[in-house]
Amino acid sequence: MRPIQMVDTKTQYLHIKDEIDSAIHSVLDSAAYINGKPVQDFAAALSTYTGAKFTIPCANGTDALQIAMMALDLQPGDEVITPSFTYIATTEVVALLKLKPVFVEVDPKTFCMDPQSLRAAITPKTKAIVPVHLYGHAAPMEEIMQIAKEFNLYVIEDNAQAIGCDYTFSDGTKKKTGTIGTIGTTSFYPSKNLGAYGDGGAIFTNDEALAHKLKMIANHGQEKRYYHELVGCNSRLDTLQAAVLNVKLKRLDQYNAARRKVAAFYNKALEGNKHITVPFVAPYSDHVYHQYTILLNDADRDGLSAHLAEQKIPSMIYYPVPGHKQKMFSSLKLPELDLATTDSLTGRVISLPVHTEMDEEQLTFITQQVLNFLNR
Repeated sequence: MRPIQMVDTKTQYLHIKDEIDSAIHSVLDSAAYINGKPVQDFAAALSTYTGAKFTIPCANGTDALQIAMMALDLQPGDEVITPSFTYIATTEVVALLKLKPVFVEVDPKTFCMDPQSLRAAITPKTKAIVPVHLYGHAAPMEEIMQIAKEFNLYVIEDNAQAIGCDYTFSDGTKKKTGTIGTIGTTSFYPSKNLGAYGDGGAIFTNDEALAHKLKMIANHGQEKRYYHELVGCNSRLDTLQAAVLNVKLKRLDQYNAARRKVAAFYNKALEGNKHITVPFVAPYSDHVYHQYTILLNDADRDGLSAHLAEQKIPSMIYYPVPGHKQKMFSSLKLPELDLATTDSLTGRVISLPVHTEMDEEQLTFITQQVLNFLNR
């Protein structure tokens, strides 16, 4: 049996090696390492794939969130509502820009923002909502957008874990996650469903004026070189990464289908066990399984993790400490929060390996070892 990894980027590369190597060599031959043609080609291809009118590549997913908030002219003290149960980048940029993060609950089934908790958190100082499409499952965007419209709020989608996910509205229409809110953001970190061979990110919008502003902010606030109209930053997707992503974007649907196949195997093997709740998929979401995350019921998570490690099976906890309990926010003097669902999830979730290169032998071994431990 091949060694089991959380993400096997090397084997994935070997399957597309000739095409990747050719794309990289073409960049080396051109010597256009910054803003080369592959960057423009990738932005256009990604817009075509997602349906977003405008795509602005940038250096990473965290920058994408920061640039989005800068473009909306949010001011220090403005409140930005976000789930506490997410990766720290989502709320880190809120604090970095001296905005006030307001943490809300997630749905215990989908792990995504709970609309009722969102509505209850809105105050006159609220200016934006940042729903997170966690683990590859879409947040309830139709309800979130309705609330945003009611209170005249911006919506910035954190789509770092769900690129390629389809959201189905109540009228049957579909949109890709990341293209529904005011602005969408994503990451191309190597382990993502669409991963570069280094850092990378992108910003999406359907608003032409906003797209122009986002592009300027990502380029030192300039439209014309050396004439800086806005305070911006330096956030670029380099040409080598764009060349890699151009190759992999053509296979994104195939990669997501492979992840769903892995999830289906896990579900069939694990869903009958009383100690396990397998991932839930809401009718509106097309899960792309950036992570395959189970909930443990009355089971020893640390013991399971240790047992899997002994069998050379990796596992991860995404995420052990929620945002509202992170030390980095202590200076903000945020109110004490009772987020019972979030606190429960942080003590019960565990993610099993999921990627495009997994085979049945590996999956059989993983599920057997999980069940062996839980059925002791």
